Amino acid sequence: MTNRPLALITGASSGIGAAMALTFAERGHDLVLLARRRDRLQEVATRAGERGAAVETLAADLSTPEGLAAAAERAAAGDVRLLISNAGASGYAPLQNVPAADLDALWRLNATAPVTLAHAVLPSLLARGEGGIMAVASLLAFSGGLSAPGMPARTLYAAAKSATVTFVRTLAGELAGSGVHATVVCPGQVATEWSGGANRNRPDAMTPEEVATAAAVAVARRETVCVPGLAGPEALDRLQEAERALLAAGSRSSLAERYATAAP
Repeated sequence: MTNRPLALITGASSGIGAAMALTFAERGHDLVLLARRRDRLQEVATRAGERGAAVETLAADLSTPEGLAAAAERAAAGDVRLLISNAGASGYAPLQNVPAADLDALWRLNATAPVTLAHAVLPSLLARGEGGIMAVASLLAFSGGLSAPGMPARTLYAAAKSATVTFVRTLAGELAGSGVHATVVCPGQVATEWSGGANRNRPDAMTPEEVATAAAVAVARRETVCVPGLAGPEALDRLQEAERALLAAGSRSSLAERYATAAP
């Protein structure tokens, strides 16, 4: 019998997910590791076991309804204390170039899965009055109005990650005082297999181990938004102030003059 809390990590076969598995194993968690590739999962499980964790693996593809249902069933079992929704795929392409058959799968993996799994695990966390929910998003969640050289075609991906950021931030407020916390991790460039390994040789790319360390510290501190490369919280504070100002300025009972005047 173990007293170590149990963390369920999706997308755990490589990259940030594998680094999360090893980091949380070292910090005293047992693990349920979930991804599509059973052989790669077993490799990570062996390494996590060497760090003291009892490890269970579950092969499932969260981009499919069946895979997501299997993951939700495991999350709802009542023993998970920390959910880490990390699985994702870039699907980088202009929207018109994304095959129609891929739209649902990409959205399910990047946006629906974190919500579905959080919904599944919440009853047991709330009943216990402790635990956490983490989702890995991206700095690209904040890039909707920006264009810059080298920035990928990302409409579907950025929209999904923006939805995840808003979901976790709002959920964190909903959970205030319950003992359960919610954190969203928004890394920038990370040197992994992601998008064909394009970031592996970038000088501005962070290691997945550094992202996992930041995430573990953020969970321990009960931070709502974790940006691993951000030196201080001031930018996030300014973002929240701008949101408040926008809501206050736009919540009016009369039409703004710039819309009330007919265009020439």
